[in-house]
Amino acid sequence: MFYTKSAKYAIQTMIYLAIKENQGLVMVSEIANAYHISQSFLSKITRTLRKYNLIKSTRGRNGGIKLAKSKDLIFISDILLAIDGPESIEPKCIFGYESCSEMQPCPFHHRWEDVIVQIHDLMETETLGSLTADVMERNYLPGIKEFSPNLLN
Repeated sequence: MFYTKSAKYAIQTMIYLAIKENQGLVMVSEIANAYHISQSFLSKITRTLRKYNLIKSTRGRNGGIKLAKSKDLIFISDILLAIDGPESIEPKCIFGYESCSEMQPCPFHHRWEDVIVQIHDLMETETLGSLTADVMERNYLPGIKEFSPNLLN
């Protein structure tokens, strides 16, 4: 239920693209610099996001990447599924036990069960648009120096 570094970077990349969506294509190097991520590592992540039709890319001198569809039609679970596979969007044991269930609970099962289900439900219902709006409302925009409230419109 806890996500990989690749998933975290993918979500950050998608937020960055959502914020900049009215500004056209964004270079991977710009995002990598903004979040202090290796450009080659981020390029692999963006190739996967493109494969799952979450972003579009254009090669060449004026190339870059952008969202493939509206930020309001992309769910956080879509990003997790693309990057970490189907197991990433299923509720799991907090300790990683395969056999953790109501029948064979781990030591924290009954304490964490509701929290895990809430996190799972949140990932299934939270859109990139709403997450981006929250990020902008809190002015938590690493790497984006010129902030304008009009960026979401």
